[in-house]
Amino acid sequence: MEAIVTLAAQRTDDPVLATAREQVLERGVGLDEAQVLQVLRLGDDRLPELLALAHEVRMRWCGPEVEVEGIVSLKTGGCPEDCHFCSQSGRFPTPVRSAWLDIPGLVEAARQTAATGATEFCIVAAVRGPDARLLSQVRDGIEAIKAAGIEIQIACSLGMLTQEQVDELVAMGVHRYNHNLETARSHFPNVVTTHTWEERWETLRMVRDAGMEVCCGGIVGMGETIEQRAEFAVQLAALDPHEVPLNFLIPQPGTPYESYPVVEGKDALRTVAAFRLAMPRTMLRFAGGRELTLGDLGAERGMLGGVNAIIVGNYLTNLGRPAQQDLDMLADLKMPIKALSDTL
Repeated sequence: MEAIVTLAAQRTDDPVLATAREQVLERGVGLDEAQVLQVLRLGDDRLPELLALAHEVRMRWCGPEVEVEGIVSLKTGGCPEDCHFCSQSGRFPTPVRSAWLDIPGLVEAARQTAATGATEFCIVAAVRGPDARLLSQVRDGIEAIKAAGIEIQIACSLGMLTQEQVDELVAMGVHRYNHNLETARSHFPNVVTTHTWEERWETLRMVRDAGMEVCCGGIVGMGETIEQRAEFAVQLAALDPHEVPLNFLIPQPGTPYESYPVVEGKDALRTVAAFRLAMPRTMLRFAGGRELTLGDLGAERGMLGGVNAIIVGNYLTNLGRPAQQDLDMLADLKMPIKALSDTL
């Protein structure tokens, strides 16, 4: 790890990295699609320099703080959509069965999340979009969390929204809304057929216009080409999201992607760094699949390669590593956890 940090102060003779240093680090201008593709094509011998530059960009344009978040599934399984990566789709023979979390369970999950030092708690539901029952339960859950005196910001991820539903969430005090584009626009029809990339984009537009923070990312390793990874990075950059969660595919039993290979660690780190160089000021969050793809030490390398946010604990239907391990890692790296907003 020290080698990566030390390299951050060194100039490079690689023209791709030299351009990125001047454009992104010095001027704060993200790389365009062609430039991101060049970064993704860098050899493994350049990976330490690339990670070092991405870390320096993160420190300059975002600062040293790390946002810690926990997530919980309010409604699990039985989703009518056919997202090929998802074990919660009711269209595939996966082991996941439909279930609802009651309000006391939701409050306890929020309490445990806040106890880790996290400032963000995301309520997630496996649905195409929320119906009246789901929105009512979200409202009751938020009110119960506040009544319990739990100081934490509430985010939601409830699928595609109408304008009326966006307005309802704003009135509930939802701080941030997550709705992932998942992959490049050109690759999306190979991943989902029951709705379009454009429908997701429209939800994100309404969320942003309503004043909620936009959280939007995706999954790496779903059969996309390296060119499509570059395409995806700049499409996210054009959205100007507050946060980008980066997931790496966990091949789920019963889904069409159950036999897909796991992304190699070096490719995952190269992708993280490339996305940082495309979005120098955006919160870049380690999300699902990092343990499988990178192993226990991979998180540390990623935190020194452009990442400045992390999900602790479990990922809906997949286990993460214990939250304390990540908190200990941040302490070892001397990366302060972002404080709770004074406006909460």
